Amino acid sequence: MDPRQQRMVIDDAEIAWYEWGVPGDPLIVLSHATGLHARCWDGVVSHLDGFHVIATDHRGHGQSSNTPPFGWDQFGADLIALIVELDLSDINGVGHSMGGHCMVQAAASEPERFRQLTLFDPVILEPSVYTMTPHRAGKQHPVAKRRNAWDSPRQMIDKFKDRTPFSRWHPDVLRDYCQHGLIRDGDTYKLACPPELEAGIYTSSLDINIFDYIRLVEVPVTVVRAEALGLEAAAKDFSASPTWPELASQFANGHDRYLPAYSHFMPMENPALAASLIASGVTHHQVA
Repeated sequence: MDPRQQRMVIDDAEIAWYEWGVPGDPLIVLSHATGLHARCWDGVVSHLDGFHVIATDHRGHGQSSNTPPFGWDQFGADLIALIVELDLSDINGVGHSMGGHCMVQAAASEPERFRQLTLFDPVILEPSVYTMTPHRAGKQHPVAKRRNAWDSPRQMIDKFKDRTPFSRWHPDVLRDYCQHGLIRDGDTYKLACPPELEAGIYTSSLDINIFDYIRLVEVPVTVVRAEALGLEAAAKDFSASPTWPELASQFANGHDRYLPAYSHFMPMENPALAASLIASGVTHHQVA
């Protein structure tokens, strides 16, 4: 079922957000990864009957406006502002990659609104890394060289379906990524999140010390990690997890779930499994 699309202006940016299900049912809020968009969750949501689900397009992604700044602290602030404006409560927060980072910021900033978190391979590194001087070389990141002109979403699907990491994705998720991640520009289509912007976002991940927020999160947190092959492998092709293996232990009530059969894009590879893990977290931490 297609979601209901709505828009909200936050700090000069027009933020698109999507809603499935019925208000009053258990609430799940989804936060996507860098370079993806809210509709990449469609496959997961299709397995979440009986839930009220909200997902946002971060600024510079999907149908949201390309309005700077694009720092990870701004993505988190946008998510927090949307949650407050909609007056959401009893939130089961779910984040993938950069989206997990944002969801931690939100749960730390608005603790009374959250019930629990499920973080799929969040880009949260070991604490010592956040004391280093951030390395900015967005234009040198491999993602910056991605193709950004397509005849159609179908052409993009055909190009990506046999290429890592997309070859591991569920076909329906790849379709959603391409169909909703392109913007019509005259006779061509361009990525809603331009390659240089995506690369710049990757290289700004250390601008905010997320451990200042982690210490404030008291709700249960499940960290679902992909195969751990080290940061070099993770940065190269996203085949491995960038998540610090000890992350779950840093939360007051953290739980680690290691799934080495999957890559960093596990929700895209197995939407049914991702939905099952989300639903399990909701049920396990249901308040009587």
